Amino acid sequence: MKIGFIGLGIMGSRMAANLQKHGYSLVLFNRTRDKAEPLLGPCGTFSDSPAKLAQQVDVLFTMLAHPDAVEQAALGANGFLNHLRPNALWVDCSSVNPSFSQKMAAETASRRLRFVDAPVTGSAPVAAEAKLTFWVGANEVDLEAIRSLLLCMGNKIVHAGGHGMGTSMKMVINLLLGNAMAAFAEAMELGQGLGLSQKMLFDSLLSTPTVAPFLALKREKMETGNYAAEFPLRWMQKDMQLASASAYESGVALPLTNVTKEIYRLAMRGGHETKDFSAIYEFAMGDNGKELIAPR
Repeated sequence: MKIGFIGLGIMGSRMAANLQKHGYSLVLFNRTRDKAEPLLGPCGTFSDSPAKLAQQVDVLFTMLAHPDAVEQAALGANGFLNHLRPNALWVDCSSVNPSFSQKMAAETASRRLRFVDAPVTGSAPVAAEAKLTFWVGANEVDLEAIRSLLLCMGNKIVHAGGHGMGTSMKMVINLLLGNAMAAFAEAMELGQGLGLSQKMLFDSLLSTPTVAPFLALKREKMETGNYAAEFPLRWMQKDMQLASASAYESGVALPLTNVTKEIYRLAMRGGHETKDFSAIYEFAMGDNGKELIAPR
């Protein structure tokens, strides 16, 4: 089986490397070739375009930043969707909105190809350790066709339903992550404003059931101010924006999320966009972006 992989960022590069560790040969594409270099060799060749890559593979994984990037790779001038082999299977692991996944599924089916939406949860270290969780939207047959490949990159697969349902689960999860991180940052700001030490707050809050477990993993970043990105803040803001758009499409109100996504947007304007999303804590501990929204 020949596998293609498009998108070699923080997550994609680690996922591709784990496929190679299991002996799979990959055809790779990334907009910037240098990100592919560590994966090139006996089990990795670089393709000049998504279209040329598609002609060589039976299964294609995409792990891209946002819907526009996915659509460009699939349907752009050098897109792969018109060049995949008959009955080939496209697995989109990108964090996109459900209606977009359903649109891509329809585009794929119209070409007599197969589609799976399989976004993941887990940070860069989790991806490196092949412990990702895959949230899958697909028919059972297509899922079974790629199950062994997914288990090279992760240790849990949840079949959420048909096309778009994997993306739906990922969207709900990231909504909770983004809101929980911002709420924790605000609570820490209040606590320190009341005179409690940072250490007291961390030691006390992180052991209570009121705090999401993942926040304990962000403590070191918040204490040291080293926000090397495991999940960049700009992509969290993007996911919350997509959640807002999906809520509009579904007739659902998301008042908390709509406020929180704008806090992340202000943090981006304040220079935090490429940092880990836990840098919302640093933003909260600063001036809350007052200089960004003050009258000019």
